[in-house]
Amino acid sequence: MKTIIVSGTPGTGKTEIAKALAKKLNYKYIDVNKLIKENNLSDGYDRKKKCEIVDTEKLSKFLIDFIKKSKQNLVIDSHLAHYMPAKYINLCILTKCDLKELKKRLEKRKYSKAKIRENLDSEIFDICLNEAIEKSHTILIIDTTGKKANELLDKETISILQQI
Repeated sequence: MKTIIVSGTPGTGKTEIAKALAKKLNYKYIDVNKLIKENNLSDGYDRKKKCEIVDTEKLSKFLIDFIKKSKQNLVIDSHLAHYMPAKYINLCILTKCDLKELKKRLEKRKYSKAKIRENLDSEIFDICLNEAIEKSHTILIIDTTGKKANELLDKETISILQQI
């Protein structure tokens, strides 16, 4: 079985890419936020940041067990997915986006100014990419600026991904 993770700064297009990729490859799409809620993997809620508090080691252990038990190919969608050990992952896709477009996307989600700033800083400093490199993932970077998933996941790209 193969596992592809899709990670990146919130708002960069992870979910759109992950869902389209799972559909085109006929893999099962996994929404980590949904798993966190369904399996009580949150350590609480940060009211200031308006987000769940997640222990990435605890989440990784859960996802490793999930992958081991799964009898199908998976596309895992989360800005925390790249924390998983590389030995369980065939490919880490990192989504990136132009800062002006990212800011618009986050404003559309009604993120606070502080949360927008935090996510823009994460994108500027390539936090997800650097952490994925530290975990020794095989990485494919997809820039989603101004494009839809179907444009980015053309036949040639899907053909390459099927060989991984």
